[in-house]
Amino acid sequence: MSGENKIYLQDKSVVAPGDLIAEGNFQIPWSPYIVKQGNKYFASVIGIVEVKDSVFEIIPLEGSHYYPRIGDTVIALVEDVELYGWLTDIKAPYSAYLPASSLLGRPANVGEDLRRYIDVGDYVIAKVESFDRTSDPVLSVKGKGLGRVSSGTVIDILPVKVPRVVGKGKSMMETLSSETGCEIIVAQNGRVLANCPSKEKENVLLLAIRTIERESHTKGLTDRIKKTHKRITR
Repeated sequence: MSGENKIYLQDKSVVAPGDLIAEGNFQIPWSPYIVKQGNKYFASVIGIVEVKDSVFEIIPLEGSHYYPRIGDTVIALVEDVELYGWLTDIKAPYSAYLPASSLLGRPANVGEDLRRYIDVGDYVIAKVESFDRTSDPVLSVKGKGLGRVSSGTVIDILPVKVPRVVGKGKSMMETLSSETGCEIIVAQNGRVLANCPSKEKENVLLLAIRTIERESHTKGLTDRIKKTHKRITR
């Protein structure tokens, strides 16, 4: 804390909507989970406050929507094919647009059938390229590992549970992968792409992910996931 800035809660405190978090003039990123009124900051959801130095944020414990941030990796579900791109669902309150030029490296030709490349019902791994809350997010598939999903199973989770499925330093994600043998990509918008060696392993992974969702607020979760896997695969 510096100057007249005051943070009233300790790290890992649980908050409810309307709880006062801090007072002053903090340089924190915009968040849908924090409401600023004057120089006071209030929680807008039930969540856990994370405090580091003079910066704070809220990790929500409930909520089904994803709020886009530029640079986020998302798994988008294609809902419609337009003349020059695709409309997709990224589990946000609004659709996201993927321009054809991002995939093709050139503008789409008039009358070109974009379904040849990506069709309705396909999943696409993309980055959020732009979003300013005045227009719908724009996606990009330029970059390594981005583009249409050609194999694997997509598992939907609550976007607010993504940090727990990933874990600190990707610890939980690495545990899930090593225990099941599945290759896993966890997108910030609450979708997991899993390529597993068998249907049995995929079911074990799904059970583990549902356990994490249900018990995300508890301690020792990684160890419990390991024990659950050993019990199931005996």
